Amino acid sequence: MEETVSMADTIIQTINSIFQTLFSSIDNSVYEILDDITFIDVGILKDNLFEKLFGTTSSSGLLLIANSLLFGIALFYGIRLLYSYYMSLQIEKPFQFIFKLLIFGIIMNCSYFICEQIIQLNSLICEAIKNVGKQILGNEISFSQLIDMLNNIILIEETNFTIFSFDGLIKSFISIGLFNLIFSYSLRFIMVKIFILLSPFSFLSLINQSTSWFFKTWFRTILSLLLQQSFVAIILLIIFSVPSQDNIYSKLLYIGCIYALIRANSYMRVLIGGISTDISTNLQLGSNMLKNN
Repeated sequence: MEETVSMADTIIQTINSIFQTLFSSIDNSVYEILDDITFIDVGILKDNLFEKLFGTTSSSGLLLIANSLLFGIALFYGIRLLYSYYMSLQIEKPFQFIFKLLIFGIIMNCSYFICEQIIQLNSLICEAIKNVGKQILGNEISFSQLIDMLNNIILIEETNFTIFSFDGLIKSFISIGLFNLIFSYSLRFIMVKIFILLSPFSFLSLINQSTSWFFKTWFRTILSLLLQQSFVAIILLIIFSVPSQDNIYSKLLYIGCIYALIRANSYMRVLIGGISTDISTNLQLGSNMLKNN
């Protein structure tokens, strides 16, 4: 009987030690990048390879393809105009088409600058929210500061930490939740860059009314992805406003706030629209597609 109890204690201590090491390692190394991938600024565009891919001039990168499409659209309209005269069809007047071609052609070639200003404005709004929180609460509104605060309340010490305690379960949920955020916000970071690369084609789609839906979808999606960081900043502000006390009430509020951070993208999609960057949702959709196939 004593040997069984001793073996059970050894197994429990081993499990506790593994999770204690895992949580400490994650806290010290992984969460530092959350602030960089979540709070996006114009630095996301300052990449030589990205600039070359986008196109530094109208005759390079994706801008070259977009300008080629612009020429193709103009050529198609010319052929259609001649055909309309022959068949007596009603189409868009040449003056209207040329005006839209010039306006949206210029906007398309300035799409890098336009995206840069949108990202800069969004970053300023987010920083304003964080600065207000810092002035009122006295804490820097960031994930790194959040981890320090949570670790002061839920201690990870080899002498008293156990995964099978209430604090252990809360710490497990918070660590898994924040680790999920790393994947979700990394996917968001990549999707923002992808939609920036698509910006010339989205502006180009405004030339024709039948393709203007692409711009509306693009704008709604990138707006949702960018505004998500301001929403995250507000959630973090709420977290830091929770009384930093070692009691069940505060810990349950922290869990609720972490869950809100995980669901931030879903809330933005309900309000504005866009695409999902929730890893669990995408994995579930992927598994459903595989089952259907």
